[in-house]
Amino acid sequence: MTPATLEVERIGVPPSLADAQAEPFAAIARLSNAMCRHDTGHAHFDTTPGEMLPSWHDTADRRHTGFAVRRDGEVLGVAVLQIPTEADARNVEFDIIVDPRRWGEGVEDELVRQVECEAAALGRTALQTYTLHRADAVARVIAPESGWGGVPADDRQTRLMRAAGYRLEQVERNSVLDLPGSREAIERMLQTAREAAGADYRVLTWTLPTPSEHLDGFAFAISRMSTDVPMAGMLQAEEVWDAHRVRRRDRRLIDSGLTVSVACAQHVATGRIVAYTELTIGDDPTGATHQWGTLVVREHRGRRLGMLVKCANLLRWSEIAPRSPLVSTFNAEENRHMLDVNEAMGFVPAALAGAWQKTAAPIS
Repeated sequence: MTPATLEVERIGVPPSLADAQAEPFAAIARLSNAMCRHDTGHAHFDTTPGEMLPSWHDTADRRHTGFAVRRDGEVLGVAVLQIPTEADARNVEFDIIVDPRRWGEGVEDELVRQVECEAAALGRTALQTYTLHRADAVARVIAPESGWGGVPADDRQTRLMRAAGYRLEQVERNSVLDLPGSREAIERMLQTAREAAGADYRVLTWTLPTPSEHLDGFAFAISRMSTDVPMAGMLQAEEVWDAHRVRRRDRRLIDSGLTVSVACAQHVATGRIVAYTELTIGDDPTGATHQWGTLVVREHRGRRLGMLVKCANLLRWSEIAPRSPLVSTFNAEENRHMLDVNEAMGFVPAALAGAWQKTAAPIS
């Protein structure tokens, strides 16, 4: 019997999840959860359609689009594209998400083709994606040019990326910290960090939305995430942030059902926020906590401000999400300083992520 032909459709943005046309969109979360669990061996990255939808509705700073591949009416895989809206942005970020049981049936290859056609139509010349792998993989590995870390060479996602002409630019480590454990080590580290920072810095904390008096300062700190973190060869336009963009982000995250705790270090002399970190959790109070970006702006490094804000936020988090079992975070393998801080806190490896990029000549 001849296999049924694959059918491709663009994923529309439903006005709500109750909309009759929301099924392909809802499939993104279903397939993503299945694939992440298969590739990492844990459920820390589970998401819901409700968490995703506000990001698709808000197109001011980043647009989303995607494609679904069906066979006999069933959605077997999806591709999700994120398109930065900065005027000089030339990159597009994407995810290839396929039911693990259907990998190898041509779905992933068709999705890569759709992504590349869409990027070409948009005039984007840098295509970027991430692959997830188990932390305990002992197979043959390939390393990025930097030499920091590696991903399993024989994993199916690695083979797909290499066959499609993508280059491994960077490896990130996913680490987790058990939250029910003792807080004594974190309390000691917080005190050490306070002593190193001295009277030049103060700690600020809040739960989203961002207080109005900190909107401009927080915008400055977030903007440095596009310039001051290790990116290896991944191309990224410098992001421009202001109070309005912070407010948009706050509303988007709150509408997604997320609780977000922010800890910052403020430079007393200038009033400028020069370090920050965020912890977040979804509607399920027993779900995993995620630590998003931790940043110390370049000019203020060497004062243990990263340790300061991470420890302050973790201690605060025990009152906000006392039933969450763990914190999950990502760090570039070359970011040895931040990995040292995490390891001292008790974080242990849980997965690996490979950052892949393919560049093309500009379209004339």
